[in-house]
Amino acid sequence: MSAWSPRAWRPVLWTLPPVLIVLVIAGYPITRVLAESTVTPAGRGTAVWSQVLGSEAFRDALWRTVSIAIASTVGCLVLGSFLAVVLAFVPFRGSQVVGRLIDTVLTLPSFLVTLAFTFLYGTAGAVNALIAELTGRTTPLLNFLTTPWGVIAAEVTFFTPFVVRPLLAAFAQLPREQLDVAASLGASPWRVLRQVVLPEAWPALAAGGSLVLLLTLNEFGIVLFTGAKGVLTLPAMIYTRGIVTFDLPGAAVLATVQVVLSLTLYTAYRIVFARFISRKGR
Repeated sequence: MSAWSPRAWRPVLWTLPPVLIVLVIAGYPITRVLAESTVTPAGRGTAVWSQVLGSEAFRDALWRTVSIAIASTVGCLVLGSFLAVVLAFVPFRGSQVVGRLIDTVLTLPSFLVTLAFTFLYGTAGAVNALIAELTGRTTPLLNFLTTPWGVIAAEVTFFTPFVVRPLLAAFAQLPREQLDVAASLGASPWRVLRQVVLPEAWPALAAGGSLVLLLTLNEFGIVLFTGAKGVLTLPAMIYTRGIVTFDLPGAAVLATVQVVLSLTLYTAYRIVFARFISRKGR
Protein backbone atom coordinates (compact mmCIF):
# COMPACT_ATOMS: atom_id res chain seq x y z
CA MET A 1 0.00 0.00 0.00
CA SER A 2 1.37 3.43 -0.92
CA ALA A 3 2.28 5.80 1.92
CA TRP A 4 0.22 8.46 0.16
CA SER A 5 -2.97 6.41 -0.07
CA PRO A 6 -6.17 7.87 1.42
CA ARG A 7 -6.37 5.03 3.95
CA ALA A 8 -2.92 5.84 5.35
CA TRP A 9 -3.85 9.50 5.77
CA ARG A 10 -7.23 8.81 7.37
CA PRO A 11 -5.93 8.69 11.01
CA VAL A 12 -4.10 11.97 10.45
CA LEU A 13 -7.23 13.63 9.10
CA TRP A 14 -9.26 12.45 12.09
CA THR A 15 -6.58 13.66 14.52
CA LEU A 16 -6.06 17.06 12.94
CA PRO A 17 -9.38 18.75 13.99
CA PRO A 18 -9.03 18.01 17.75
CA VAL A 19 -5.39 19.12 17.66
CA LEU A 20 -6.35 22.38 15.97
CA ILE A 21 -9.16 22.97 18.48
CA VAL A 22 -6.76 22.45 21.40
CA LEU A 23 -4.22 24.79 19.84
CA VAL A 24 -6.84 27.49 19.37
CA ILE A 25 -8.48 27.11 22.78
CA ALA A 26 -5.36 26.54 24.89
CA GLY A 27 -2.31 27.39 22.80
CA TYR A 28 -3.34 30.82 21.56
CA PRO A 29 -4.28 32.31 24.96
CA ILE A 30 -1.02 31.10 26.52
CA THR A 31 1.00 32.46 23.61
CA ARG A 32 -0.87 35.76 23.82
CA VAL A 33 -0.21 36.06 27.55
CA LEU A 34 3.49 35.32 27.04
CA ALA A 35 3.69 37.96 24.34
CA GLU A 36 1.89 40.52 26.53
CA SER A 37 4.32 39.87 29.41
CA THR A 38 7.23 41.15 27.29
CA VAL A 39 5.63 44.51 26.50
CA THR A 40 7.57 47.45 27.96
CA PRO A 41 7.32 51.23 27.44
CA ALA A 42 10.45 51.02 25.26
CA GLY A 43 9.25 48.09 23.18
CA ARG A 44 9.75 44.47 24.24
CA GLY A 45 12.02 42.92 26.82
CA THR A 46 12.22 41.21 30.20
CA ALA A 47 12.00 44.36 32.33
CA VAL A 48 8.47 43.56 33.52
CA TRP A 49 9.50 40.04 34.48
CA SER A 50 12.41 41.33 36.55
CA GLN A 51 10.25 43.94 38.23
CA VAL A 52 7.37 41.58 39.09
CA LEU A 53 9.38 38.52 40.11
CA GLY A 54 11.76 40.61 42.16
CA SER A 55 9.05 42.33 44.18
CA GLU A 56 8.25 41.39 47.76
CA ALA A 57 4.52 41.47 46.96
CA PHE A 58 4.97 38.66 44.43
CA ARG A 59 6.95 36.50 46.86
CA ASP A 60 4.34 37.01 49.57
CA ALA A 61 1.49 36.21 47.18
CA LEU A 62 3.27 33.08 45.91
CA TRP A 63 3.91 31.82 49.44
CA ARG A 64 0.34 32.63 50.49
CA THR A 65 -1.09 30.83 47.44
CA VAL A 66 0.95 27.67 47.94
CA SER A 67 0.49 27.53 51.71
CA ILE A 68 -3.29 27.99 51.52
CA ALA A 69 -3.56 25.38 48.74
CA ILE A 70 -1.51 22.81 50.69
CA ALA A 71 -3.35 23.44 53.97
CA SER A 72 -6.74 23.24 52.24
CA THR A 73 -5.77 20.03 50.43
CA VAL A 74 -4.62 18.37 53.66
CA GLY A 75 -7.88 19.40 55.32
CA CYS A 76 -9.92 18.03 52.40
CA LEU A 77 -8.02 14.73 52.45
CA VAL A 78 -8.54 14.24 56.19
CA LEU A 79 -12.19 15.28 56.22
CA GLY A 80 -12.99 13.59 52.90
CA SER A 81 -11.40 10.29 53.96
CA PHE A 82 -13.35 10.30 57.21
CA LEU A 83 -16.66 11.05 55.48
CA ALA A 84 -16.06 8.46 52.77
CA VAL A 85 -15.21 5.72 55.28
CA VAL A 86 -18.28 6.51 57.37
CA LEU A 87 -20.60 6.60 54.35
CA ALA A 88 -19.16 3.39 52.87
CA PHE A 89 -18.66 1.18 55.93
CA VAL A 90 -20.74 2.56 58.81
CA PRO A 91 -24.42 1.93 58.04
CA PHE A 92 -26.82 4.50 59.45
CA ARG A 93 -30.20 5.87 58.51
CA GLY A 94 -29.94 8.85 56.24
CA SER A 95 -26.54 7.95 54.77
CA GLN A 96 -27.92 8.25 51.23
CA VAL A 97 -29.29 11.71 52.04
CA VAL A 98 -25.88 12.78 53.32
CA GLY A 99 -24.28 11.45 50.15
CA ARG A 100 -26.74 13.41 48.00
CA LEU A 101 -26.02 16.58 49.99
CA ILE A 102 -22.30 16.12 49.41
CA ASP A 103 -22.96 15.72 45.69
CA THR A 104 -25.06 18.90 45.75
CA VAL A 105 -22.07 20.93 46.92
CA LEU A 106 -20.32 20.02 43.66
CA THR A 107 -23.00 21.87 41.70
CA LEU A 108 -22.77 25.11 43.67
CA PRO A 109 -20.52 28.08 42.86
CA SER A 110 -17.81 28.65 45.46
CA PHE A 111 -19.04 32.11 46.43
CA LEU A 112 -22.29 30.64 47.81
CA VAL A 113 -20.33 28.63 50.36
CA THR A 114 -18.40 31.76 51.25
CA LEU A 115 -21.61 33.75 51.72
CA ALA A 116 -22.97 30.97 53.93
CA PHE A 117 -19.79 31.17 56.01
CA THR A 118 -20.30 34.93 56.34
CA PHE A 119 -23.89 34.50 57.52
CA LEU A 120 -22.83 31.81 60.02
CA TYR A 121 -19.38 32.79 61.27
CA GLY A 122 -19.03 36.46 60.33
CA THR A 123 -18.68 39.11 63.01
CA ALA A 124 -22.42 39.76 62.66
CA GLY A 125 -23.27 36.14 61.85
CA ALA A 126 -25.62 33.72 63.54
CA VAL A 127 -22.96 31.95 65.65
CA ASN A 128 -21.56 35.18 67.09
CA ALA A 129 -25.10 36.41 67.73
CA LEU A 130 -25.90 33.21 69.64
CA ILE A 131 -22.68 33.46 71.66
CA ALA A 132 -23.45 37.08 72.51
CA GLU A 133 -26.97 36.08 73.57
CA LEU A 134 -25.69 33.30 75.84
CA THR A 135 -22.63 35.03 77.31
CA GLY A 136 -23.46 38.71 77.04
CA ARG A 137 -20.31 39.47 75.04
CA THR A 138 -20.23 42.83 73.31
CA THR A 139 -17.46 41.88 70.87
CA PRO A 140 -17.61 38.94 68.43
CA LEU A 141 -15.81 35.82 69.62
CA LEU A 142 -15.28 34.47 66.10
CA ASN A 143 -13.37 36.78 63.78
CA PHE A 144 -11.39 34.57 61.43
CA LEU A 145 -13.12 34.89 58.05
CA THR A 146 -10.86 37.68 56.80
CA THR A 147 -7.71 35.72 57.70
CA PRO A 148 -6.02 32.84 55.85
CA TRP A 149 -7.80 30.46 58.23
CA GLY A 150 -11.15 31.70 56.97
CA VAL A 151 -10.13 31.06 53.37
CA ILE A 152 -8.82 27.59 54.26
CA ALA A 153 -12.01 26.68 56.15
CA ALA A 154 -14.19 27.78 53.22
CA GLU A 155 -12.05 25.90 50.69
CA VAL A 156 -12.06 22.72 52.79
CA THR A 157 -15.86 22.93 53.01
CA PHE A 158 -16.30 23.47 49.28
CA PHE A 159 -13.65 21.11 47.87
CA THR A 160 -14.01 18.12 50.24
CA PRO A 161 -16.61 16.44 47.95
CA PHE A 162 -13.91 16.20 45.26
CA VAL A 163 -12.13 13.77 47.62
CA VAL A 164 -15.23 11.97 48.88
CA ARG A 165 -16.58 11.01 45.45
CA PRO A 166 -13.46 9.17 44.13
CA LEU A 167 -13.01 7.40 47.46
CA LEU A 168 -16.61 6.18 47.52
CA ALA A 169 -16.18 4.88 43.98
CA ALA A 170 -12.98 3.06 45.01
CA PHE A 171 -14.58 1.60 48.14
CA ALA A 172 -17.49 0.32 46.06
CA GLN A 173 -15.02 -1.79 44.03
CA LEU A 174 -13.59 -3.54 47.10
CA PRO A 175 -14.59 -7.24 47.33
CA ARG A 176 -16.71 -7.62 50.45
CA GLU A 177 -15.38 -11.16 50.83
CA GLN A 178 -11.90 -9.74 51.38
CA LEU A 179 -13.17 -7.54 54.19
CA ASP A 180 -15.13 -10.41 55.73
CA VAL A 181 -12.10 -12.71 55.68
CA ALA A 182 -9.93 -10.07 57.34
CA ALA A 183 -12.54 -9.53 60.04
CA SER A 184 -13.02 -13.28 60.59
CA LEU A 185 -9.27 -13.68 61.19
CA GLY A 186 -9.55 -11.33 64.15
CA ALA A 187 -8.37 -8.12 62.54
CA SER A 188 -9.68 -5.01 64.23
CA PRO A 189 -11.68 -2.47 62.18
CA TRP A 190 -8.74 -0.06 62.30
CA ARG A 191 -6.37 -2.75 61.03
CA VAL A 192 -8.76 -3.72 58.22
CA LEU A 193 -9.01 -0.07 57.27
CA ARG A 194 -5.25 0.46 57.36
CA GLN A 195 -4.09 -2.76 55.70
CA VAL A 196 -6.95 -3.66 53.36
CA VAL A 197 -9.09 -0.63 52.55
CA LEU A 198 -6.65 2.27 52.31
CA PRO A 199 -4.03 0.51 50.11
CA GLU A 200 -6.76 -0.08 47.52
CA ALA A 201 -7.93 3.53 47.80
CA TRP A 202 -4.56 5.25 47.32
CA PRO A 203 -5.07 5.97 43.59
CA ALA A 204 -8.48 7.53 44.28
CA LEU A 205 -7.06 9.48 47.22
CA ALA A 206 -4.15 10.71 45.09
CA ALA A 207 -6.50 11.68 42.27
CA GLY A 208 -8.86 13.58 44.57
CA GLY A 209 -6.03 15.28 46.45
CA SER A 210 -4.26 16.34 43.25
CA LEU A 211 -7.49 17.75 41.83
CA VAL A 212 -8.16 19.69 45.03
CA LEU A 213 -4.60 21.03 45.07
CA LEU A 214 -4.98 22.26 41.48
CA LEU A 215 -8.35 23.86 42.20
CA THR A 216 -7.27 25.58 45.42
CA LEU A 217 -4.07 26.79 43.78
CA ASN A 218 -6.20 28.65 41.23
CA GLU A 219 -9.13 29.59 43.49
CA PHE A 220 -10.19 33.23 43.32
CA GLY A 221 -13.89 33.47 44.25
CA ILE A 222 -13.50 32.32 47.84
CA VAL A 223 -10.63 34.74 48.49
CA LEU A 224 -12.64 37.58 46.98
CA PHE A 225 -15.94 36.89 48.76
CA THR A 226 -14.43 36.34 52.21
CA GLY A 227 -13.28 39.95 52.07
CA ALA A 228 -9.81 38.84 53.16
CA LYS A 229 -8.05 41.98 51.98
CA GLY A 230 -4.80 40.99 53.67
CA VAL A 231 -4.84 37.56 52.01
CA LEU A 232 -3.29 38.29 48.62
CA THR A 233 -2.94 35.18 46.46
CA LEU A 234 -1.64 34.98 42.90
CA PRO A 235 -5.15 34.84 41.32
CA ALA A 236 -6.19 37.87 43.39
CA MET A 237 -2.99 39.66 42.42
CA ILE A 238 -3.63 38.90 38.73
CA TYR A 239 -7.11 40.38 39.07
CA THR A 240 -5.77 43.50 40.78
CA ARG A 241 -3.04 44.05 38.20
CA GLY A 242 -5.17 43.31 35.16
CA ILE A 243 -8.58 44.76 36.09
CA VAL A 244 -8.07 47.30 38.87
CA THR A 245 -4.77 48.95 37.92
CA PHE A 246 -4.89 47.85 34.25
CA ASP A 247 -1.27 46.69 34.33
CA LEU A 248 -1.66 44.07 31.62
CA PRO A 249 2.05 43.16 31.23
CA GLY A 250 2.38 42.66 34.99
CA ALA A 251 -0.80 40.60 35.08
CA ALA A 252 0.49 38.53 32.14
CA VAL A 253 3.71 37.73 34.04
CA LEU A 254 1.73 36.59 37.07
CA ALA A 255 -0.65 34.56 34.88
CA THR A 256 2.31 32.84 33.25
CA VAL A 257 3.70 31.90 36.65
CA GLN A 258 0.27 30.57 37.63
CA VAL A 259 0.07 28.43 34.49
CA VAL A 260 3.58 27.06 35.05
CA LEU A 261 2.69 26.13 38.64
CA SER A 262 -0.45 24.32 37.54
CA LEU A 263 1.24 22.46 34.67
CA THR A 264 4.17 21.46 36.90
CA LEU A 265 1.83 20.13 39.55
CA TYR A 266 -0.23 18.23 36.97
CA THR A 267 2.90 16.71 35.38
CA ALA A 268 4.22 15.62 38.78
CA TYR A 269 0.87 14.05 39.59
CA ARG A 270 0.81 12.12 36.31
CA ILE A 271 4.36 10.81 36.88
CA VAL A 272 3.69 9.71 40.47
CA PHE A 273 0.32 8.20 39.56
CA ALA A 274 1.81 6.27 36.61
CA ARG A 275 4.61 4.87 38.79
CA PHE A 276 2.12 3.88 41.48
CA ILE A 277 -0.06 2.03 38.97
CA SER A 278 2.94 0.28 37.40
CA ARG A 279 4.21 -0.92 40.80
CA LYS A 280 0.74 -2.12 41.74
CA GLY A 281 0.48 -4.08 38.52
CA ARG A 282 3.70 -6.01 39.12
